[in-house]
Amino acid sequence: MTPKISVSHLIDIDPLTPADITTILDRAAFFKQALATKTVPQSLTGKVILTLFAENSTRTRNSFEMAVLRLGGSLINWDENISSAKKGESFSDTVRYLGGYQPDAIVMRHHEYNAPHFVAQLVECPVINAGDASREHPTQALLDAFTIREIKGRIEGLAVAIVGDLSHSRVAGSNVALLTKMGAKIHLIGPKDLLPQQVRDGVSVFEKLEDGLKGCDVVMMLRIQKERMDLSAIPNETAYFHEYGLTLEKLAFAKPDAIVMHPGPMNRGVEIADEVADDPTRSMIFKQGANGVPVRMAVLDLLLA
Repeated sequence: MTPKISVSHLIDIDPLTPADITTILDRAAFFKQALATKTVPQSLTGKVILTLFAENSTRTRNSFEMAVLRLGGSLINWDENISSAKKGESFSDTVRYLGGYQPDAIVMRHHEYNAPHFVAQLVECPVINAGDASREHPTQALLDAFTIREIKGRIEGLAVAIVGDLSHSRVAGSNVALLTKMGAKIHLIGPKDLLPQQVRDGVSVFEKLEDGLKGCDVVMMLRIQKERMDLSAIPNETAYFHEYGLTLEKLAFAKPDAIVMHPGPMNRGVEIADEVADDPTRSMIFKQGANGVPVRMAVLDLLLA
């Protein structure tokens, strides 16, 4: 029997209970094993999933599509660049038409803040947020948590450093919400102009990388969100790398067994050095990316099966 979660959409982290998060992570572990043994239950047979991406995406879109197909579902893709939006149709009208085709779920990414909530009010199927503006990216946080738990065996009690452009990162927002809910302590590290103005309980803020890395079990690097910021905040990438780029020398300030993560895409030589990104024992970046498939399978399965 498929386990249950308490939400009908996955748009934000906050509505998820710790029990919901554990259920999703456990279900993802089940699907990761099923993928390895080629025994994946076809729980989406007969289901049609609409992907609605109004922003560029590689990892998120392809892993969601792979997840749907692995579960036996079918896909329809809406592409804004070749849609009637180019003829002047409003986004609201587009969604109402698409909703009338009765998809079984909508997976969406949009540049407008809170767009998934808007869409969920117009359709009668689950909506899964694949990233909206700089606000939330819940499935990224879930796959990050899954990776941490897989490598470290737990989340509660760990210290996780998140480094970089924190004020524009939807990944950081969702990770802080999820990891603190699951009992981790968070160190936010970045230049003063890129730090959040408000933080949750269990979160410490540092402007100096070496100070923030001390005692950390996990180091999560973020790229500079050039498309969402005043570029004067980071006028010189070389200087940024000198202060905040992760090298093996700087990683030594964290715990000896600290792992390195990055949601991608990586800007090598800006926020992370090749020697760290490709380190065979410390870097979990590509394992983290691959975990997107079983985690998104779990989300789809729990919302639809």
